[in-house]
Amino acid sequence: MGKIYFESFAEAVDRNRPRIAEVKQELENAGVKYVMAAWIDLHGIPKTKPVPMSDFEPLCLGKGPQFAVHSISYVPELSPADSDQVVVPDLDAVYICPWDKETAIIFADLYWEDAPYNVCPRQALKRAMQEAATEGYSGFAGVEPEFIVMAYDEEGRPVKAFDDDPAVGVRPRRQAFGYDVEYSIDSMPFLKEMIDIIEGLGWNLHDVVAEGAYSQFELDFHYTNMLEMSDRLVFLRIVLKEIAKQHGMFVTFMPKPTVGDWRSGAHINISMQHESRPGQNIFETEDGSDWTNESRWAVGGLMAHAEALTAITCPTVNSYNGLVPRVGGFEGGTVTWAPTNITYGYNNRSAQFRLPQSRHCIENRAADMTMNVYLAMAMTLSCAVEGIKGKIDPGAPTDFDLYDKTESELADLGIRRLPRTLFNAIEALKTDEIAERVMGPVMRKSYIEYKNDEWERYHQAVTDWEVQEYLRLY
Repeated sequence: MGKIYFESFAEAVDRNRPRIAEVKQELENAGVKYVMAAWIDLHGIPKTKPVPMSDFEPLCLGKGPQFAVHSISYVPELSPADSDQVVVPDLDAVYICPWDKETAIIFADLYWEDAPYNVCPRQALKRAMQEAATEGYSGFAGVEPEFIVMAYDEEGRPVKAFDDDPAVGVRPRRQAFGYDVEYSIDSMPFLKEMIDIIEGLGWNLHDVVAEGAYSQFELDFHYTNMLEMSDRLVFLRIVLKEIAKQHGMFVTFMPKPTVGDWRSGAHINISMQHESRPGQNIFETEDGSDWTNESRWAVGGLMAHAEALTAITCPTVNSYNGLVPRVGGFEGGTVTWAPTNITYGYNNRSAQFRLPQSRHCIENRAADMTMNVYLAMAMTLSCAVEGIKGKIDPGAPTDFDLYDKTESELADLGIRRLPRTLFNAIEALKTDEIAERVMGPVMRKSYIEYKNDEWERYHQAVTDWEVQEYLRLY
C-alpha cells in the first residue's frame, strides 16, 4: 500500500495536483456539473457544501469551502474564536450520483491549521491503515448492510413499506419475512433499481436478501480495502435513502424500530494480507483448506478489546435492544440469531466472532448500520494487528449454541457477556488503550461525551412500557 495518510495539509494537496485535470475531464465527460466534497462527522454522517465544476480545481487544492465543524457539534472541542477546518478531496473516492448524474460526491479529509483534524474519523482510519502497513499488514473488509424500508400512512405514522396485511381488521400473527419469494417479488420495483445501481458502480453485488423482519433487506457486495469499503457503505446509505424517496418511501438504519423486528445489523467481515505478499489471505493456509494461526491471533486481539470495539460498532441505545438471545412476540420465532457473548466459533452465529464455513474471514456480528464505519474499521484493524503481533490466544472455539447456556455455565467457561447497554460499552471505551491510540484523546473524549449525553437522556425518559407496567400495579 502506498502512502495514504498525510501529516500536513501541503502534502495532501500535493498528492492531488497531478490528477486534478484528469479527474475533472472524466467528470465533465460524464456530464457532472456539481460536486460535493463530503467529510465525515463523529456519527459517521457525511457533510458538505456543493460547488460548481468551475470551482473543481480550487476545491482539490484545499481552496474550496471551509467549515466550522465544531459549530455543529454538541460537544465542541474548539471555540468560536478558533480557525475553521479545510477539506481536501480524495481523488480515489469519486462517486457520480446514480439518481442525479449531474452531481458527484467526493469523500474528503479534514485539515486544521496545516495538520489532520483530530476529530476526522476518515483521517483516523487512514492513520490506522498506514500504521498497519508499517507493521507489514493490510486489511480488507466486506459489510453486510441491513435496513428496513418504510412509508408514512395517511395519518403520518411510519409503517412497513412492503406489507399487504389490511390496515384495520384481521392482521395475522407475523411469520418470518426472510427469504420469502412473494415478498421478494413485491419488493422488486425498489430492489431492481438498487441492484442495477450497485452493479453499475462496479461493486460486484452477490445477492439481495429479504431478511427476517417485514420490509427488511440486506445487500451483499464484494469486499475491498477498508477505506474504500467505508466510503462505499456511506455512499450506499445515501443511495438507499434517495432511491426510496423516489418510490414514496424512506429507509431506516435504526437497528430495532419495534420489539418484533429482527435487528438490522451490519456484520463486518475482515481478512488481511502481508504487505510483502499482496493477494494472499493470511487467514487461510496455502492450500485453502484450513485457518491459520494468524486468524486465531487476530480473533484474540479482537476479543481482548471487544467491549470497547462494541461501543463503536453498536453506538446507540437502540443497538443493544438487538443484542439479546430471545424476544417474546418476535416475528417468525423467538431466537434472534444475534451475538450475546464475547467468543468465537466455526460458523457459530450465536458468537460475536464467527469463522464462516464459506470464506476465510473473521465476521464480527456485533455491528449495525448506525456505526461510524471509519472508526469501526480503524479499531478492528488495530485490534487484529495487535492480536497477530502479540500472538494473543483466543482460547478454544465455542462450537455450541450459546443461547442454551446459563450465565453460570458461561462464567465457568470464562466467556464474557457483550455489553448489555450503551452505558456499559462506553465505560469500557473510557479505559481502552487501543481506542485512545486509534481515536486520539480529543476524538475519544468527544465521542464519550456525546454517548454519555445520549444515555443520560434515554435513562431519564419515561417510556410507554414503564407506564403500562407500573402505573396501576403500585
